[in-house]
Amino acid sequence: MCAIVGIYGNDDAAKLASAALFAMQHRGHEATGISAGGSDSKKIVTVKNRGFVRDVFSESAFKLLQGNMAIGHNRYSTAGSDSVFDAQPIQAKYKLGEISVVHNGNLVNKNEVRQRLIDEGSIFQTGMDTENLIHLIAKSSQDKLRDRITKSLTKLKGAYNFMIQSRSKLFVIRDPHGIRPLSIGKLRSGGYIVASETCCFDLVDAEFVRDVKPGEMLIFSEEFPDAESIMLDDTKEFRPCAFEYIYFARPDSDIDGKNVYAAREEMGKALALNDKDIIDADMVIPVPDSGVPAALGYAKASGIPFELGIIRNHYVGRTFIEPTQAMRNMKVKMKLSPMKSLIEGKKLVVIDDSIVRGTTSKRIVKMLKDAGAAEVHFRVASPKIEYPCYYGIDTPTKEELINAMNTQEEVQEYIEADSLEYLSIDDLKGALGRDRNYSMVSFDGDYFVE
Repeated sequence: MCAIVGIYGNDDAAKLASAALFAMQHRGHEATGISAGGSDSKKIVTVKNRGFVRDVFSESAFKLLQGNMAIGHNRYSTAGSDSVFDAQPIQAKYKLGEISVVHNGNLVNKNEVRQRLIDEGSIFQTGMDTENLIHLIAKSSQDKLRDRITKSLTKLKGAYNFMIQSRSKLFVIRDPHGIRPLSIGKLRSGGYIVASETCCFDLVDAEFVRDVKPGEMLIFSEEFPDAESIMLDDTKEFRPCAFEYIYFARPDSDIDGKNVYAAREEMGKALALNDKDIIDADMVIPVPDSGVPAALGYAKASGIPFELGIIRNHYVGRTFIEPTQAMRNMKVKMKLSPMKSLIEGKKLVVIDDSIVRGTTSKRIVKMLKDAGAAEVHFRVASPKIEYPCYYGIDTPTKEELINAMNTQEEVQEYIEADSLEYLSIDDLKGALGRDRNYSMVSFDGDYFVE
């Protein structure tokens, strides 16, 4: 998951990066960091810590983070630990000078690459797969940083968006399949922004330019202020992650030319059109927030009234991306509250974006029935998650996935719903559009990067 941002050519680079990370806080809660510098700076400075953007960056931090170039990161761990040592950016010195790196994604061959580097004498400071790239760059014999980066990337496999900041240049790379989103915007106050999601562009007053192409490397420098584009690999099939539209992204983002809110609403409509059993339900209620657009779509297609039967405390973060089950359980209780006066005695259609482990769904159903709901019919606006994802989603083993280990009837019994239905894979493809082959590895087990 994670959020990354790069700013080039603006004297308020660090503050703009901080604002962009604030807009993308939903992509990671564990830690945040920014590296800043530029052609007039003598060094790169990094400030990072565990916690939210609003807590880590202050005026004192911005006094340190000077320069017209910055990169930033919000952390959601799929590799490494939740310690501050595994926060990004990662800054290092090597033969050609200083670099700082941020990464969104997951390298599927990280363990083999890491062991080979250790055997060759590398000493690792973190548990993150991101550090592999730094060691590969440092050990390369190429004379220019761009060539070191290019050579190093040939040894990495998986889903990745990298931003690499040197003292004078900003390098931006998207993997050849384009699994994770990455977009370019032009700042009206001068310079450019590259970020995981377009939802941050309005906040920093930037105009969308285009998405970074799969397999593309952009180089921002004084020689090429509008960015030099180099296609490193254009031979792979474009496979953007479907889960970005289902859950990860903010609904006001446009990812690879498609609006997230509109896609989620289409998922809800498709779910309703194939659901004929509960037309006498009293209301459709979403599990906020990512379930809201799908619930609206379901309500429109079914004719059942839409109501906000569950209220969310927005000062509590997302539950799925918490690193432990105990933390996820606590957050469900803190985050969601039923509208008892609205739902008491009613037949409910409850729309959620997905079921991963099943524990959150079970607590939601119990909460609604404890509040007096007569029936709770659970509807899921995505297919069954039956396969681990190794491309940046924290579902590493089948044993964690309730739909991989149980039948639909067993899952329904476990969450104690009166009925349970999922969006089909074919309907998901229809909702997203059949113009591209989305990565649906969690649903179909198609590991196109081995």
